[in-house]
Amino acid sequence: MDAHTPAEELPSLYRAILDRIAALEAAGQRTDASRIRRDATRAYSRAWDERARRELETLLRRASAPTAAERLLKRGRREGRPTRRGRPVVAPDV
Repeated sequence: MDAHTPAEELPSLYRAILDRIAALEAAGQRTDASRIRRDATRAYSRAWDERARRELETLLRRASAPTAAERLLKRGRREGRPTRRGRPVVAPDV
């Protein structure tokens, strides 16, 4: 049995979506941000039930997908470390 009702979880889900929307806008992805904001507002404005929770969770996952800029920054990196020809850069032994 779920410990939290949708009414308890929806405000935090909606807030998380709004935070991610701000990041999308800052990355220049205003069209995606606007679409997600519209859909989130629609879901949040209806009955606070399991359906609304599922919709907001789906929107949060969609909003959390890496932006084009984030994907570009990760290109050429492995496990968060700089790479050289696909291999991790290793400092020489001194």
